[in-house]
Amino acid sequence: MARALLVVTGADHFTLTDGTEHPTGYWAEELIELHRGLLAAGHQVDLATPGGRVPVPDAASLDLGTEAGRERQAYLEAISDQLSHPLVLAEVQRDSYDAIVIPGGHGPMQDLAFDPDLGRLLLDALDRDAVVAALCHGPAGLLSATRPDGTFAFAGRRLAAFTDAEEVQGGLADRSPYLLQSRLTERGAQVEAGAPWSQTVVVDGRLISGQNPQSSVATAAAVVAALA
Repeated sequence: MARALLVVTGADHFTLTDGTEHPTGYWAEELIELHRGLLAAGHQVDLATPGGRVPVPDAASLDLGTEAGRERQAYLEAISDQLSHPLVLAEVQRDSYDAIVIPGGHGPMQDLAFDPDLGRLLLDALDRDAVVAALCHGPAGLLSATRPDGTFAFAGRRLAAFTDAEEVQGGLADRSPYLLQSRLTERGAQVEAGAPWSQTVVVDGRLISGQNPQSSVATAAAVVAALA
């Protein structure tokens, strides 16, 4: 059995360039499929957020008018105790987990991208070749990992992430303070973009990333395979 830490955004909004606060949080499908996949494989799954804040799902990711949406809500209710009492990210010790896993939603672009405690854990995971995984906007969290010499820890690594084209189609690109694909590329990562909304997963050694919600199940499967 491996130990996996889901690092979940604590943000409930994404501040846009016009000053408005776009309601967000974590994307339910992504957190659920990563959590479910790891549990089904027999691994321990813990959750942590910045400051131990109780994370909230992006309302758009629940879609309660559909059967899939109701199933997601039921899953979240089943793990409500864990969601209501997340670990404090700053208190997580190095060398504690075999995998650091970051689900998306726009929330990580608001907080995890700039979180030094996440950066510390990611550097530790890279240095001991633990699994690092991120999904959709979750790769924003990777931006927190800067070496003491100022270099981006994931420069030169192959990644998938929510693409600029998908952000345009989603309607927020013109007001977003940065575009995730572009920012990761500027920092030196090699972002491999699939067609918008396609199932796209990139595996680069022990680094696993998925492009969008459609990639959730496949990303979880790749993480489980890496931990096998």
